[in-house]
Amino acid sequence: MQCISGRSFGTYCAMITLALTGDVMLGRGVAEVHNYHLRPEAPWGDVMSLLDAVDLRIINLECAITDNERPWTRTPKVFHFRAHPSAIETLRMARIDACSLANNHTLDFEEQGLLDTLEHLDTAGIRHAGAGRNREQAADPAILTVPADHVRRVALLAFTDNEPPFAAGIDRPGTNYLPVSLKPDVLRRVERTVSYVREMGADTIIFSNHWGPNMVQRPSEIFRRFARAVIDRGADIYYGHSAHVFQGVEIYRGKPILYDTGDFIDDYVVGPEMRNDWSFLFQVSVEEGRLERLDLTPVKLSYGRVDLATGSERESILDRMERLSAEMGTFFARREGALVLERG
Repeated sequence: MQCISGRSFGTYCAMITLALTGDVMLGRGVAEVHNYHLRPEAPWGDVMSLLDAVDLRIINLECAITDNERPWTRTPKVFHFRAHPSAIETLRMARIDACSLANNHTLDFEEQGLLDTLEHLDTAGIRHAGAGRNREQAADPAILTVPADHVRRVALLAFTDNEPPFAAGIDRPGTNYLPVSLKPDVLRRVERTVSYVREMGADTIIFSNHWGPNMVQRPSEIFRRFARAVIDRGADIYYGHSAHVFQGVEIYRGKPILYDTGDFIDDYVVGPEMRNDWSFLFQVSVEEGRLERLDLTPVKLSYGRVDLATGSERESILDRMERLSAEMGTFFARREGALVLERG
């Protein structure tokens, strides 16, 4: 948090910094290589120092946290991700403030797996959005507060267009499903939701969306139009994920659109060309919803762990993001091995 001092104003904190990550999957091979009881911090590698330095940390949690061993079988599904409840300590060690649960793995171990996940997160004091015990709860925002000259309120809204069978019902647990569409009823729902949290006193609104196909470096035109429509309806940050590779950043009407934040912790097979083991820690600094600065720090994913990228690999990651973002009219400066964009 950046604080400014002055004779007339005293000392006040004008800006808060949010750390946003791509997909965090703590089950399967990640759990096999890490003992969450002995070293719960291990999956975060040397990125922990950056997470410690920001005001709020938000992830997309791409697994259920549950002991339930019965996988989802009602519709065809290849991968089922589940982490042992001890993995909650890994989230606590990184001081994760909130998780998006609107994705295609939240119900991998049926409704019970989701209910267990909600209970473990609630017990740990980690807020969540995008899934719930029914449709109404699945749509609820996570409201995060940051003490400053006055309390800053950040709202996390979470949606997904993945796995329609996972969608919550009137009395059925599930995800906050929303198709990517410019149809009036879809956009009215976006506008109502954003207006609701603004009326609740949110200074900054994050629109998280787990959307679209895997292994795609560039968003389609309909995705770009939808993201802009969300910003037009009052969101301050568009926070996309699902492709498993990062996509370019667009600044639209002064607001950042992170089309896809890639992966962050996993055990996935690495594509030699797409390089789903390359990504960033996205640090967004805002003042009451207004973008002040955007820092993209390159990271390298190894099996079950994330670390800061180094050497020629870091340069390749930076080059790709610069190229993809320039296609959208966004140009970064390079500073100390990161990409930086400042307002004005």
